[in-house]
Amino acid sequence: MKIARTATFAGVSIAALLALTACNSAEEAAPADATATEAAATTPDAAGTVVAVAQGNPDFSTLVSAVVAADLAGTLGGTGPFTVFAPTNAAFAKLPAATLSTLLTPAGKADLTRILTYHVVAGRVDAAALTQQVQAGGGSAALTTVQGGTLTARIGTDGAVTLTDSKGGVSRVVQADVPASNGVIHAIDTVVMP
Repeated sequence: MKIARTATFAGVSIAALLALTACNSAEEAAPADATATEAAATTPDAAGTVVAVAQGNPDFSTLVSAVVAADLAGTLGGTGPFTVFAPTNAAFAKLPAATLSTLLTPAGKADLTRILTYHVVAGRVDAAALTQQVQAGGGSAALTTVQGGTLTARIGTDGAVTLTDSKGGVSRVVQADVPASNGVIHAIDTVVMP
């Protein structure tokens, strides 16, 4: 039983890494302004739920720890679909160490849950759909998060999608369209705050 679980986890991890590698290759090969549109058309089949994909990527280890601490693994492992704007470890490293430590304690669970659900949008919003929403909105799109707040998406002159949170903080999508069986993940470089 333990060997089967280990083999399954290893398979999911390898598939997730292959999916992430494929996404990186597609982004590097495409011109910056075409990346968002073309990435959605070229992403490989999903390698597991958003939780499983995040668990298979070492750049999301802090996010995975936070999801577990907030008891959201079951929810985000559910049917969805979800669009997750996933902060990388480097994004979490921008937070004061004491803040992150407090959030990961049982006393910080409510605040952590509020922050994490602010990074999730109901439905599958890939880069192409997000680009269309921004264009239809005259240069910006308001995304309602599961937490109930709003993120404002824009496309910069370099073709990268940025998210502005309710406090005016800005995060940049550094990797789009990481596929999951129950949604899509977009890696971001800064934790957004409700």
